[in-house]
Amino acid sequence: MNNDRVTIHAATTTGRATCPSCGTSSTRVHSRYVRRLDDAAVGQRRVVIELRARRFRCGQRSCSQATFVEQVKGLTFRYGRRSEQLQDALRKVALMLAGRAGSRLVDALSTPVSRSTLLRLVRSLPETSPATPRVLGIDEFALRKGHVYGTILVDVETRRPVDVLPDRTIETVRTWLANHPGVKVICRDRSASYGEAGRLGAPDAIHVADRYHLWRNLAEAVEKTVVQHRALLNVDVVKPAVAVHVQPLPPSVAEPRSTGRLPERVRERHAAVHDLLGTGTGLRTIAKQLGLARNTVRRYAHATSADELLVGRWTGRPSILDPYKPHIDQRYAEGQTNARRLFEEIQQRGYPGQEQIVRKYVHRLRLAFPRQDPPRRKPSVRDVSGWITRRPDRLDEDDAQRLKEILDRCPPLARTREHVRMFAELMNERRGRELKQWIAAVQADPIPPLHTFANGLLTDLDAVVAGLSLPYSSGVVEGHNNKIKMIKRQMFGRANFDLLRKRILHAG
Repeated sequence: MNNDRVTIHAATTTGRATCPSCGTSSTRVHSRYVRRLDDAAVGQRRVVIELRARRFRCGQRSCSQATFVEQVKGLTFRYGRRSEQLQDALRKVALMLAGRAGSRLVDALSTPVSRSTLLRLVRSLPETSPATPRVLGIDEFALRKGHVYGTILVDVETRRPVDVLPDRTIETVRTWLANHPGVKVICRDRSASYGEAGRLGAPDAIHVADRYHLWRNLAEAVEKTVVQHRALLNVDVVKPAVAVHVQPLPPSVAEPRSTGRLPERVRERHAAVHDLLGTGTGLRTIAKQLGLARNTVRRYAHATSADELLVGRWTGRPSILDPYKPHIDQRYAEGQTNARRLFEEIQQRGYPGQEQIVRKYVHRLRLAFPRQDPPRRKPSVRDVSGWITRRPDRLDEDDAQRLKEILDRCPPLARTREHVRMFAELMNERRGRELKQWIAAVQADPIPPLHTFANGLLTDLDAVVAGLSLPYSSGVVEGHNNKIKMIKRQMFGRANFDLLRKRILHAG
């Protein structure tokens, strides 16, 4: 053992070994040699096992391998330069973190390995052949967003990925389904291509439209409806401001600074200078002892207290804002508290100063005369859409009241919210059989965006009814899509399809 390495000398002692080609057991030793294997680090030191291994002769004449090397179970493998334990650990790191991040981690564990080596470990993994799932989830993912897409297949019951396809075409998905009979339920989004591929490749399977995509499509229709009536959102939303009696603020009083490193340093130096003066020491000597300039020492000596040195030079002096303060006070009393607006108003009246001076004065007004009922922010289209599609018990009091005011002013939005509530009940209570009645009610109401949504449901009615009736959903596939995005970010542009596929299937 030295400072950075631990070397373990070992030798095999078994009397026989089995040929890896034909399985014949042999006791005839051909030769011996030393194998050097890296193992997991100990105490931040690299561990090297120098194993004296034997080469045996194969007794089977028909075997193509005349000699072979014995393997130690749990330690060695053919052509390996690492122990099995270290090889498995590196492979797991490569699956979880890929090349660069994985290389940094194992380097911190005193097992330096290049990123290319880690990626080769992933590529060497065997192909998996999982059983055909009964409930299959299908969704697309982006290999190159906007240009190249693949398809991920997930076992919805076990939540494990089954396979990854290089594209999202009908023929590719149909061929996979035809080669893997036994799929009873297909969970998918409302993509027409996946629906057609499922009907061709697994004609007996039940199609289930994903509830997440159904609700998202409905939310988009609601947002379009709100956009059509956005002129009614902000009518009388802001309550009239309550008048506040504002008196002129007193001029700033010169107050010493009391916090921070500067006041502490000034007080320490002031005390030190006056202590030395009390002993009869001259100013020149005090300056040398304290490392200060003579003029600085003179200022400390002439000041009776440290607070005199901590008062700003300009405190209490007239300001260029003084002629405009009455206007600011009046506008603030009327409800205008925005410093930027007040700055623009007095600027038109000839104010030559900077906005920051106005901001400081308005801040003093807010502290001295706080408003009891500040104006509320006007609701946006997204705010109102979210209030309509959110569960009522998850709205706070203020949002619920504002939504009620908007619905009272706009009957089409009130009817839209009622349709959304009925659809949510169908979805949550699995009452898909009542979908046709809901569609008929929507079509009877003159709300064009909801008409478009309802007509889209009719084009894939059986899958939508199944999605609102059965407990299956492809939400688990969405979770794997997020994992794929993370894996792509880790691979830094080296995400070729084969490598990405093996990481997805083996890491799960």
